[in-house]
Parts: sequence; C-alpha cells; structure tokens
Amino acid sequence: MNRLARLASSLTVVHRRTAKLGVGLAAIAIALTVPTQASAQSAIRDTEIEGIIREWSDPVFVAMGLNPEEVEVLLINDPSLNAFALRGRIMGLNTGLILETDTANELLGVVAHEAGHIKNRHLLRDGASNAGMQPFLMTMALGALAAAVGQPGAGAMLMANSQYFGTLGALRYMQSQEGEADISGARALEAAGESGKGLVDFFENFRSQEVFSDARRYPYFRSHPLSGQRIEALRRPVEAMSHYNHADSPERMAQHALILAKIHAFMDPPNATLRDYPASATDYPSRYARAIGYYRDGQTDRAIAGVDALLAEKPDDPYLWELRGQILFEDGKPADAIGAHEKAVSLKPDAPLLRVNLAHALIETNDPANLDRAIDELKRAVAREDDNTLAWRLLSQAYASQGKEGEARLASAEYWFAVGDDQQATQFALRARPLLDNRSIEWRRAMDIVLASGATMQDVNDLDARDARRRPSTIEPANPTLSLPPPRPSASPAT
Repeated sequence: MNRLARLASSLTVVHRRTAKLGVGLAAIAIALTVPTQASAQSAIRDTEIEGIIREWSDPVFVAMGLNPEEVEVLLINDPSLNAFALRGRIMGLNTGLILETDTANELLGVVAHEAGHIKNRHLLRDGASNAGMQPFLMTMALGALAAAVGQPGAGAMLMANSQYFGTLGALRYMQSQEGEADISGARALEAAGESGKGLVDFFENFRSQEVFSDARRYPYFRSHPLSGQRIEALRRPVEAMSHYNHADSPERMAQHALILAKIHAFMDPPNATLRDYPASATDYPSRYARAIGYYRDGQTDRAIAGVDALLAEKPDDPYLWELRGQILFEDGKPADAIGAHEKAVSLKPDAPLLRVNLAHALIETNDPANLDRAIDELKRAVAREDDNTLAWRLLSQAYASQGKEGEARLASAEYWFAVGDDQQATQFALRARPLLDNRSIEWRRAMDIVLASGATMQDVNDLDARDARRRPSTIEPANPTLSLPPPRPSASPAT
C-alpha cells in the first residue's frame, strides 16, 4: 500500500456512503465551477486525528441539535483548500484546508460552518443548481427568440452569456446559504462554550481571494463565496457573544500542532519533513514528525529509536504503538510488528483500524496458526465499521487461505458492496450462496446483498433453476448470469 495514502495506521478506506461523492459534487457544475476531486478514493483514515477532531466537534454538533453518531467526518487526501457537506450528514475536510488553519479554533470554526450546512439542509447545493439553471435556460430561450425574429447577433450574444447569468443566480443563492451556515455555526460554537472568532479569522485570512480570478481562487471559496460584507455580517454577532475571547487551551494547541505535524510528515517528501522539523526542535509534534520522516525515508532504526523515545514519555499512547508496529510491518517484519499492534489494541480496543492493523500483521506472517485470530480481529473491526474495505479484503484473503471459499466470496461481496459496486457485490454473493449452509447467518447475508443490489427473488430463483439443470448431482461454485450491467474496471479483492 502506498505510504502516502497512510496516516499512522494509515489506511485508505472507501466508504459505500461516499463512493459517489464525485457525482454529487458534479451536480452543480453547470451553474458554478465546483471541484470534484473529493472522492471516496481519496478518503484517508487516521484514528488519532479523527479522534481529536471528534473530541472538539461533537459538543458543537450536540449544541446544533445534531446527533454526533450520525455525522461522518472524512479526511480527504487533497492539498487544495476545501471542505464540503453532503447528504447523509457527511462532512469532508481536505488536508490542504487543515494545514491552512493557524489555530484549533479556526479548524473547529470550519467544522461548525459545514455542520451548519447539514443542519440547514443545504446539502449538495441542490438549490444552487436550480437557481443557476433558471436564468441559464431563460437567457438561452431569449437568445433563440432573438435569432428567430431576425436578430442573430443579439441571439448569439444572449446565448453566449447564458452561463454567466446562470452563475450569478447560483452565486446569489449560495451566498444566502453561506450566511445561514455562518450564523448557525457561530451560535452552536457559543452554545458549546467555544469562540466563533476562529471562523471569522479564517475567512479574514483569505479575504483577498475574492478579488482573484476563478482560476486562481481556492476551491473552498468557489463553493463558499466570500465577501467583505459576509465577513462583517458574521463578525458583529460573534464579537457580541459571551465566549468570543475564549482561547484554545494549551492541550488543544498541542493537539492542533500534532495534527499538522502528522499530515505534513505523511504527505510531504521525507527530506522536506526533516528540514521543516529539524533535530533542534525538541517539542513533541516535531519529534513525532521526525520519526515519521525517518520511517518514510527508509531509516528504520532511527524511526524506531524516535518512536521509542516518545513511548518512554507516553507508554500508554496507542497511536505510538500503532506507529511502531507500522514501521516494523513496512520494513518486512510482520511477526515483530504483532506485539506493538497488540499493545495498541489493548490500549484502545474500540478502534477498528487498530484491529485491522493487527490482523494484517498476523496474516502476513504466513503462519496458518495465526489465521483464526486474524479473522476474529477483522470480524470485530467490521462489526463496528461495516464499510471498512481493507478489513473485508483481508477477511476474504484469510478465509481463502483456510479453504473456506464460501466465506471468502461473501467477504469479497461485502468489499464490493462497501465500495458501491452493486454488480460485483451481487456476483460474489451469488457465488458464495451454494458454498454456505442455507440455514446460516452468512447465507442470509449473501441473500441480503443480492436483493439490496437490485436483483429480485425471481432472478435468484431462475438462476437456481438453471444451476440445478447444469449441476444435478454436484455442488460447485455458482456461475451467476443475472442480467446486470458489466462490472466497472477496478482492482479486485482477494477471491
């Protein structure tokens, strides 16, 4: 797995809920240029960073009237400054935006703003598309009418400017929504005992972006139109709030510095990390970043020494044990990595990604005696995170190594279902059915995937009848022939 796609445990995980982000964001591209690079394929995972952001954000979600368990916050591996909110109460934060925040309060302010879009149902900017399409279509119609009555020049001019007028309509609509999200976010911050100053400061830092051309503006401010008037409309109520002067605690400042250090260390070239976090910097985030920099530079001994020095100070930090295990695993020593991953899991047993790391190391030892335990760890992980695609891939691999083809194919079906590829999910679930006990939970789950992916019971019955005619006296893996669209090209999991 590409190390740049990792943050600590560092798994690139594709979620079924986010597999169609690109489609959703593209919905308003007619009216306004909105970046569509945020996709499930660029979602990255880091238990430590996710935990810190959730620790800050959950009280704000509660203050806003949202259930934190229903809000999914994604880290997007993208250097551009952007954030977004989508249907399903999904929020995305680009690593580029996180790195542009100067304080924890600024980052929390952006989270509160995006939560405001979720609360106010501004999702996918559907209204922006409609607001842009109406003037677009009207201008096109006027242009056609002008051409029909003998004014081709006027008609051509109107039609040429139709997209411009559509964009203006969408911008007006979006500016209204942005103002609503600003105020909702600020009020929730106040109710949670936090200051809204960070949100104002973040916008103020990029006030100059409004005078740049679209080609030079940050993506965030193309989808979140910024203006001096909007900033002032937010500043006045925020300054009047009782928690305006509430500053980040030293602990929170250290957490913010750690987030930036980990993102830089995993995303920047190792030589840049070791330059920006030199040996003369002895603070905890700098030493953490250097350990990661050494690890990514292939200097395993120095990386392990760096992590061990940090563990001497924080022996009960699961993320340091996670990193130690990851370094050994990447160095081709999965057996040596097991102990560190076991320690990480024991310190934070409710973190699915840590269990996946442990299972991965167990599998890579190629010791059949480790497979049952790996399977147990993976089943515990997917019980908490049923769309963790790496866990399903590894589970398929482990079952196949044990000769359990039915379970292996069902795990592959779960992988494709999590990815959002219903065609492949159906095919693997159908192939799993004849190899599973039809009274088992696994067989019923295979049927659930088949039916959830669009097939009908009549399709299944027809397939069973065809299989029975082809194989009257033997049980062989099914060869599904449902009339479904051809599978999309994609990397295949273990089968």
